[in-house]
Amino acid sequence: MDLTLMGQAAKQAAFQLATASTAQKNKALSIIADELEANANTILAANAQDIELGRQAGLTDALLDRLLLNESRLEGIAADVRNVINLNDPVGSEIDSKILENGMSLSRRRVPLGVVGVIYEARPNVTIDIAALCLKTGNASILRGGKETFFSNMELVKVIQSALEKAGLPAASVQYIEKPDRELVSQLLKLDEYVDMIIPRGGAGLHKMCKENSTIPVIIGGFGISHIFVDETADLAKSIDVIENAKVQRPSACNSLDTLLVHEKIAAEFLPKLAEQLGEKVALVVEPTAKAILGENPQVRDAQEGDFDTEWLSYTLGIKVVTDIAEAIDHMQVHNASHSDAIMTESIRNAELFINSAGSAAVYVNASTRFTDGAQFGLGAEVAVSTQKLHARGPMGLEELTSYKWVGKADYLIRS
Repeated sequence: MDLTLMGQAAKQAAFQLATASTAQKNKALSIIADELEANANTILAANAQDIELGRQAGLTDALLDRLLLNESRLEGIAADVRNVINLNDPVGSEIDSKILENGMSLSRRRVPLGVVGVIYEARPNVTIDIAALCLKTGNASILRGGKETFFSNMELVKVIQSALEKAGLPAASVQYIEKPDRELVSQLLKLDEYVDMIIPRGGAGLHKMCKENSTIPVIIGGFGISHIFVDETADLAKSIDVIENAKVQRPSACNSLDTLLVHEKIAAEFLPKLAEQLGEKVALVVEPTAKAILGENPQVRDAQEGDFDTEWLSYTLGIKVVTDIAEAIDHMQVHNASHSDAIMTESIRNAELFINSAGSAAVYVNASTRFTDGAQFGLGAEVAVSTQKLHARGPMGLEELTSYKWVGKADYLIRS
């Protein structure tokens, strides 16, 4: 594959997309959603090939769950595309405007970024999410999925490109790097002449590689240890329900709970009740104080070096007893609290202290960390969950895929 040619084609497509009407972009999205449903059998058969190859390769249950498409998930993906149609198109909107003393009307107008390169792993739904959001915002995209999703992505890209052509838009608006060669990723990261932003979606290793090797701005996100702190004022029964949801509702998701921090004043009462409700389904990785409370139990093991820095993505939960909110926040700062973190509390003071102190992209009071999601936030689908501090944070929806240009209007004005 010649990535330079792909970059050139993407840049040309981006020029056309930048001036496409909202109606034309929505037409393409509508066709994509319809074609996903019409081609469901073909897509699911391709996904079954990926699942079988994944099992043979020894992929974990968590990775297989990320990879899996079924009828309901495919229907959900099509529904997400239709949700994007219903969202306001940010392109062309004005952020603010004013009249200068010299009479010039000055405003900032939202414009597409241009070409977005996305490198992702075992989640075929990302292919559709990225394509839908990029199309709505007038951006071309170059996608590179993992080898685990090869057959699924091939069918999904066929649907996308067919829909683009039916809507009168260039098929090169969405391109896919078919070969799994690592060298092609390195080439993509150097295509700064054509690609305007790189978004990696995967583990810490992928983000590190992109950050260290890219000559293109990189959005860092997706990875981070998610924490819940239960303080001494919390409603214990309700907190257990929230923790269970954050851990088991979809443990393979990046916003699922990794570490539970419990105030020492309630730990003796709270932890046995939590362990009982979670049952054998969840393995508990605990430090000595929590171990002393829970005792010998088949579901409990001692925490080892690095366990509190592990994004589990499985039915495993780290537990630590802390003396107060200050120790909880200190622990989070040391152990990469950058994604989604929550406090269970009845104290307004503690809630505000937690909100202001947590360095996370999304912070919750008395709510599950599982809400960090573009659809849940009313953004439609998302291209990524950014955990960096520049340009965008949290779920990246439509506005986060735009930049702006200054627009000045005057009556043949000259500068004195």
